[in-house]
Amino acid sequence: MTREVVVYPDRRLKSPAVAIRGVGPAVMRLAADLERTARAYPRTVGLAAPQIGAMWRMIFVDCAGHKQVPDPRSPRILINPVVTAGQGSEVGREGCLSLPEITANVRRATSIEIDALGLEGIPVHLVLEGFEARVVLHEIDHLDGVLILDRVASLATDVFPRKIRAASGTLRAAG
Repeated sequence: MTREVVVYPDRRLKSPAVAIRGVGPAVMRLAADLERTARAYPRTVGLAAPQIGAMWRMIFVDCAGHKQVPDPRSPRILINPVVTAGQGSEVGREGCLSLPEITANVRRATSIEIDALGLEGIPVHLVLEGFEARVVLHEIDHLDGVLILDRVASLATDVFPRKIRAASGTLRAAG
């Protein structure tokens, strides 16, 4: 089912999620709900379980078709993802369904390695770069109770009102 997205300042967004002990029916339902909810927002490339009110360590990532990811490994459910290595550093603009009114400049590693469980319960090791690495790091932050606002260098210079497209086709700031 499509679930409502939890929006800041909901306290669940600042709370760490709990590790998943095994893949069973409840985990499968959550994975399906994550994917359905993410797909209800056409430009969304990732969603973490806490963003739909489930305090478990699971993320959904789908960068397929995104111009910055020529060969994505998507869509993908990652259970209990852990960053095992990171290299490089780059500032990039990020948005978040749980912070619908803003975008922010966030510094992230440009290349990462991740260990996780796949939805089949089988361990996976991923090496990700660029935008795909950024998306996974953003979603893992949600599992740790960290938001993009916690990652900006300056609230005054790195946070921006989100631009939305009005019915007339013109852009305007949200809010």
